[in-house]
Amino acid sequence: MSDLPPRPRPPRRLTESMSAWLEWLGAGRLIASAVSVVIVAVGAFWLVRSPLPTTEAGLPVAVGSAGSSPSATLPPPSPTVSQPTVSTRVVVHVAGAVMRPGVYELHTPARVHQAIEMAGGVTPTGDLNGLNLAAPLADGERVYVPTVGEVDPAAVPSGVPVDATPTPTGPVDLNSGSAADFDTLPGVGPATAAAIVDDRDRNGPFASVDDLDRVPGIGPAKLEALRELVTV
Repeated sequence: MSDLPPRPRPPRRLTESMSAWLEWLGAGRLIASAVSVVIVAVGAFWLVRSPLPTTEAGLPVAVGSAGSSPSATLPPPSPTVSQPTVSTRVVVHVAGAVMRPGVYELHTPARVHQAIEMAGGVTPTGDLNGLNLAAPLADGERVYVPTVGEVDPAAVPSGVPVDATPTPTGPVDLNSGSAADFDTLPGVGPATAAAIVDDRDRNGPFASVDDLDRVPGIGPAKLEALRELVTV
C-alpha cells in the first residue's frame, strides 16, 4: 500500500485563485494600475481631439526634425507703402496788366480769377477776354493778363513774330469798313468784327467813335485802345 503514488490534489476553485492573486498583488497596486490606465487613455484621447497649434496668421506650426524644437512658419512681412504727400497750396506767378505783378501763394483748389484778385485786379488797359477765369491753377503756373490788343509773348511759338497779324495802314471807317477790316484791329476778333457790322446794319451809321460802346464785346478799355485806329 505504501508504494502507491500520492492522490492528486483537487484543483482550486476560481474564486480561490482570484483571492490568492489579489492577496499577492495587494489592493494598493491594483488601484494604482487602474489609475495609470485611465490617465493614459485620457491623454491619448486629448491628443487625438486637440487641433494643431497655429501661428497668429492662422497657419499650422511646422514641427522640425527629431530633437529639434517646433518652429512657426510665418509669412514674409509685406512692404510698407509710403503715402504721397498732398500739397494744399499752389504758388503762381501773376504778370501782365495787373496792379501788383508778382508771385502769390493760394490755397487749393484755386482759380485764375483768384490769382488776379490777389495781384490787385486788372489795370484799366487789361483785357480778360482771352483768359479762362474759372480754370484751376497748378503749382508753378504763370498767369499773364495782356493789355488790349497785346499778345502774350510766352504764348507765341519760337520763330513766329508777335506782330504776325496784319495791321491796317490807316484808321478804319466804322461806317464803310467790312468785318475783315475790323478783324485787323488789335483786340478785335472775328466775333467782335461781325458784331460791329451787325450793329451798324440794325441801328444805322455810327455818329462818333464813342458809339462803339453800344457794340457787345467792346468795353471802355477796348474803346480807348481803338479810338485812334477808327474813324467815322
